[in-house]
Amino acid sequence: MLWLNFLHFYQPANAEEYTIRKALDKSYWRLLRLMEENPNLRMTWNVSGCLLERLADAKEKSFLERLKFLVKKGRIELTGSAAYHGFLPLLPEDEVVRQIKINEKILRRHFGRNFKPNGFFLPEMAYHPDVARIVKRLGYEWIIVDEIAYGGVRPPASGRPLAAGLDWHRFYLDAASGLKVIFRNRELSNAYPPDKLWPIIKPAGHQAAAAIKDARTGKASGITEVLITATDAELYGLRHEDPTAEVEKIVKAKGLTTLTLSRFIKQSGRKAAAKVELRPSSWESSSEEIRHREPYKLWLDKNNKIQVELWRLANLSLGLGLKYKSDKNFYWHRWHLVRGLASCTFWWASARDFSKIYGPYAWSPDEIERGLEDLIRSVRSFNDLKTKSKKLEAERYYLKIKKLIWEQHWRRHWQKTI
Repeated sequence: MLWLNFLHFYQPANAEEYTIRKALDKSYWRLLRLMEENPNLRMTWNVSGCLLERLADAKEKSFLERLKFLVKKGRIELTGSAAYHGFLPLLPEDEVVRQIKINEKILRRHFGRNFKPNGFFLPEMAYHPDVARIVKRLGYEWIIVDEIAYGGVRPPASGRPLAAGLDWHRFYLDAASGLKVIFRNRELSNAYPPDKLWPIIKPAGHQAAAAIKDARTGKASGITEVLITATDAELYGLRHEDPTAEVEKIVKAKGLTTLTLSRFIKQSGRKAAAKVELRPSSWESSSEEIRHREPYKLWLDKNNKIQVELWRLANLSLGLGLKYKSDKNFYWHRWHLVRGLASCTFWWASARDFSKIYGPYAWSPDEIERGLEDLIRSVRSFNDLKTKSKKLEAERYYLKIKKLIWEQHWRRHWQKTI
């Protein structure tokens, strides 16, 4: 049995330092030690560029050096991404390219001047064909997406899997971009994967163990089952404590092997590829949202007044940035803008309940305001007098959003968040 486990390491660039240290203590160090203590274990990780920079600022030299060693040895594969976790399908192309290239620069700074990943992680696993074409143009070979991008809409009352007909033993080709595609299993990923994997692995017995031996020699055809999970790294300790250390146990299970995603693609061979048309989606998109052509509703719901106004402010700032590139405070405009554009700013305004998948109730005035403050400061930063009218417009958005946040909090969410 083959387990392909993808982990996404991310903390917002404007997060408090204690938040990052908490994630380090409860999840990141645990996962790093897991890799060090199990030499045959392989995983693919995305460590966001903004998190790498925050770790460097926090002088976490030991963590970064030990991560670099495991990457150099091929035991951890890193992917590319957008440096500040912007929600790419809702951003203009120049911003998408800029964030990807900044992430590449950060990776080279930490892992070597010639470092370039093969794979790419779309923040929030948010797929759109236009973004995929940009990723391909920038030299990446593959992406990982949720199975809903393949299956789209679950047949009503059919009882069939979400992505009926999906073959987990192979990779696919995105018809829009030519990128190779790996699909994550939503059922296994929307849980604590070790808990889901144990019932599958235990009955596998010696048959699975024999198949794994073939995979390690490069002949993947004998693998009886492929399990593909992709989650936030913070699930392993920060969001789910796992007091019985299930992940430490499962990586030692007889009959289980692991590969990086690039290695899996290489072993699958060219014949394994089949072209598919992927649907715009994210790893949180529901069948209903896709059916109604609202795949990104969690981040932009036309009925969510806070999200609508946040995006108005964000787009105003983006437009100013294109027009006033020579402004003497352009650096500070960008510094604040990328932090405000992080998907978290909009996610925390969604008021969705993720407790069933070890997540929070997605409403936090503080987190929304954190992003809002950076967005407004990205506009206030401009020095050019010609920006005055746009600054006043931005201030109106800012005050309106503030009012909406706190009115909604006290009226609808207060008792749910204390």
